[in-house]
Amino acid sequence: MLQELSITNFAIIEHLDIAFENGMTVLTGETGAGKSIIIDAVGLLAGGRGSQEFIRTGADKAVLQGMFILPADGVTAQLLDDAGIDHADNTVILQREIAKSGRNTCRINGMLVNTTTLKHIGETIVDIHGQNEHQELMQPEKHLGLLDEFAAVKIQRLKSRYQAQYQRYQQLSAQLRKKNANEKEWAQRLDMLNFQVEEISAAQVKVGEEAELAAERDRLDNYQTINQALQHSYTLLAAGEETTGAVDMVGTAMNALEPIANLDPAFNEITMSVKNAFYGLQDAAGQISNQLDLQEFDEGRLDEIEQRLDVLSQLKRKYGDSEQQILDYYQKISTELAKMTDSEENSEDLSQRVADQKAALLKTGEALSDKRRTAAKLLQRQIHQELKDLYMDKAVFEVRFKPTNGQIYQSGLDRVEFYIQTNPGEKMRPLAKIASGGELSRMMLALKTIFSESQGITSIIFDEVDTGVSGRVAQAIAEKINGIAKFSQVLCITHLPQVAAMSDHHYFIAKKITGKRTKTSVTKLTADDRVGELARMLAGTKVTKLSREHAQELLRLAAEEKSASKS
Repeated sequence: MLQELSITNFAIIEHLDIAFENGMTVLTGETGAGKSIIIDAVGLLAGGRGSQEFIRTGADKAVLQGMFILPADGVTAQLLDDAGIDHADNTVILQREIAKSGRNTCRINGMLVNTTTLKHIGETIVDIHGQNEHQELMQPEKHLGLLDEFAAVKIQRLKSRYQAQYQRYQQLSAQLRKKNANEKEWAQRLDMLNFQVEEISAAQVKVGEEAELAAERDRLDNYQTINQALQHSYTLLAAGEETTGAVDMVGTAMNALEPIANLDPAFNEITMSVKNAFYGLQDAAGQISNQLDLQEFDEGRLDEIEQRLDVLSQLKRKYGDSEQQILDYYQKISTELAKMTDSEENSEDLSQRVADQKAALLKTGEALSDKRRTAAKLLQRQIHQELKDLYMDKAVFEVRFKPTNGQIYQSGLDRVEFYIQTNPGEKMRPLAKIASGGELSRMMLALKTIFSESQGITSIIFDEVDTGVSGRVAQAIAEKINGIAKFSQVLCITHLPQVAAMSDHHYFIAKKITGKRTKTSVTKLTADDRVGELARMLAGTKVTKLSREHAQELLRLAAEEKSASKS
């Protein structure tokens, strides 16, 4: 339910804070006072289309905020979970700012969202019906959705199964169409993948191989320089036949220092330094000797390395900038090739799978259609009862299943349209083409009465849906709206005293001019104030004693009706 509404700089409203309660609430007042503006504000909070024209003259932005209390396990809670929006206390705060700059800022529980998300979630919280907004009834393509909504408990599992099968059927059909329409491209792609897979596979690429080969090539390319350096350094370090090497000379110095090493710490430190140098040079000479033994120039090996590096370079130009990227590409095309090969080998199998999937889809669709037809009969009976209560007892309502010529739709195998006969002797005609405004209002109320308990909408708003009716029909509409309020909070703008009398809460909307600016105010009426307002609605400009007595009578009868409906 809508618990609190805050409106700032919206149309003629400078600022309003309104607290609402459960049950049926009516908003009354003179035409132009701002009643519908309040409903427009709620509509924008629920994701309606915003415009800079809504901003109050002289203000930079309009700011709207609404706090709603929701059931813990409803559809809205699931959508909030899916969007990652916290709602631990079952409270949802919708906020919207419309700036002159064109910036439109939407938040749900403080989290920034786009208008699409706001609308997706908002339409599960608030349901607004205006006197010219019977869209679902006026659009035949929406009628199947209304029937499914009515039959939701009985068809939901079957409908979900059908839609899953439909999605799989579409996928398989797309694969088959693509294959049949692109045989040449398919064959070319298959040949190319085969070549690439074989080329990379034959190369036996290993990560790090190129770096190792490059290092080995550099050693072979510089064999002469490396060998000369090693030979010369070894000659200088190791003793030859005619020369004394550095190692021997340092060894001689070490031996010379040994006798005095223990005479003074300084001598000992020098001796240790010379010893370390001696052993270090001895190790270095050994390592150089080992490297000289390993040195071998193999021109054939150099050619092999150059050829291998050339292969790797070509692969990198084609398939990636490194060995790892080449291998990743190889994995990708191997998977694609496997799928294409499987599809190539199972061309007939794919066609059979499409046929099998279609058969299963049709079977489920026919079962779904049967359940819809059963639900349609029940809906017709219930609509007739509701219309009878609304003094349209001569009207005949029918859910017609239209021929589809074998078409398969995502929603099923059916196309549905509502037909109605408003007067005996006339032909059944499409509801959208023949119903008057008052008849549409009553049809909408009949449907809403049936759906209100199962829909889970927390707030339903009726914006002058009772226009064009009076007398006993007005009273019947009032009772229907009050009946809907048993399952959902109802906010209702009305000019009918019968409807206002049936409400649980009554707000009076007024406007006044202050400092050459128009301002709208909202007042919750007391019991005595309600009598005065109903008298005004009954009498017009001049409230008389008789009109007040009539207003009191209306309130008394409404209280009796509500009391009787509870028992």
